[in-house]
Amino acid sequence: MPDEASTDQLLHTLGFLMHDVARMHRKRFEQRARAARFDLTRAQYSVLAHLSRHEGCNQSFLAQILEIEPITLMKQLDRLEELALIERRAAPADRRTRHLHLTAAARPLLDRIHEISKEVREEALAGIAAVDRQRLWEILSAMKLNLAGRVDMDLASAPVEARGTHG
Repeated sequence: MPDEASTDQLLHTLGFLMHDVARMHRKRFEQRARAARFDLTRAQYSVLAHLSRHEGCNQSFLAQILEIEPITLMKQLDRLEELALIERRAAPADRRTRHLHLTAAARPLLDRIHEISKEVREEALAGIAAVDRQRLWEILSAMKLNLAGRVDMDLASAPVEARGTHG
């Protein structure tokens, strides 16, 4: 059993540990994606992956989900459209609004991206029992829920100049 001092140390560095694990996970994914000769950036993979979960959404909604500025997303979407991986379609009710859709060419690429993600996830979780994997998921999900509402409330009450941007 860990003693109180080691538990305090763990809790003191938890944010750093989670950040390091996420950074290393992204880096490993990028290494595998490069080896597979994908001609996309990590940000573009992220756009495609999120769009696959919210196909038909508008650009504003996708920018919010990705936590990036709309102009940053616009540039990524332009590139993905040039590569014929997405389509922007006018909304029937409002032609000024564009809805985003994956093209047929994006589907096999997304399948491969999901395969690489699974490989990296399995690499990261190697040696961790199924019951501990499930518990890890539950704990991280609870932490996310605990923070999600508070972050949004804190951001909404902060002065505009203090809010910063993601992207």
